Amino acid sequence: MPPVISIANLTKSYASGLQALKGINLDIRRGEIFALLGPNGAGKTTLINVVCGIVTPTTGVVVADGHNIISDYRAARSKIGLVPQELTTDAFETVWATVTFSRGLFGHAANPAHIEKVLRDLSLWEKRRDRIMTLSGGMKRRVMIAKALAHEPQILFLDEPTAGVDVELRRDMWALVRHMRERGVTIILTTHYIEEAEEMADRIGVISKGALILVDEKTALMKKLGKKQLTLSLAVPLETVPRELAGWHLELKSAGTELEYTFGATQSASLYELLRRMSDLGIVFTDMNTRQRSLEDIFVSLVSERT
Repeated sequence: MPPVISIANLTKSYASGLQALKGINLDIRRGEIFALLGPNGAGKTTLINVVCGIVTPTTGVVVADGHNIISDYRAARSKIGLVPQELTTDAFETVWATVTFSRGLFGHAANPAHIEKVLRDLSLWEKRRDRIMTLSGGMKRRVMIAKALAHEPQILFLDEPTAGVDVELRRDMWALVRHMRERGVTIILTTHYIEEAEEMADRIGVISKGALILVDEKTALMKKLGKKQLTLSLAVPLETVPRELAGWHLELKSAGTELEYTFGATQSASLYELLRRMSDLGIVFTDMNTRQRSLEDIFVSLVSERT
């Protein structure tokens, strides 16, 4: 099956000399949830804005659901919904009017039943006659999501959708995302809440300084880079790591009362050998704790390697 979004050799440079995107190559599969992670200024929003037709690329080709975003921009944009970071909508319009108008912008016939369903799914139905200016920040965010869904897009971009919103909206948001994925909608999100990407995404891409430095299946990424950390609480503190244990690259912590060993998923034999060797040396531990390296740990280490 061809990718729903295909990005080839994409660059974006500004007159100031800033190169916001550097040779991006990325295929996004139909029906997946793809999380794009990166620090502020990494190029996440620029990449989304190029695909959505808001920013013109310097070089490269982007195809959305079979349509080139430059030469066939109307068809391409009709396939895409975008929930931007900024809350931009007409403050004097009602919720119903602004969401309905958004559907019409894409040339779709009126469909009150669909608009009602979207508003109900986002807990906006009781607010449908309220003007946007009277809504709370969280409700305005819901309206932005409703606008993006009004024309029934097959590709949905969520740019930091839960930044600064309440727990209830975040919960509703992710329930809606799961429901849309079940219907075959492809979802691309950027987020600072890495635990959400860890829970929701099928694949993860990491962007830093305009370059896409890694794309992988979430489970494969965690398996390859998600090392484990074993902490042993010692019965008697050590001043230094014995030379007989040098091969394990152990670290002494907490004034010599803890030994820390970092190992991969395939190194269980090495762990067994370490514990046996400690026993031979008469080093006794009173407690042990194993911690799995998180996606956030992986993200921080990947980005720091590029700085």
